[in-house]
Amino acid sequence: MTYPKMQHFPLTFAYLCQDCNSVGNCSNQCPACASSALMALAVVLDREAEEKRMPVYAYFSEMVA
Repeated sequence: MTYPKMQHFPLTFAYLCQDCNSVGNCSNQCPACASSALMALAVVLDREAEEKRMPVYAYFSEMVA
């Protein structure tokens, strides 16, 4: 990236504009297009890992033909 100064902010302050697909840190309006259709990214991205369970297969001799 050729930005002169990279900026970052915590995920809890990140909002996605649903109109122009820009990410900003203002919860009131998009810094790029001034839209108020924002979605908090922490709700979608910052979730606990799901426990993966291995499937248990049971074989019954009376069901096999």
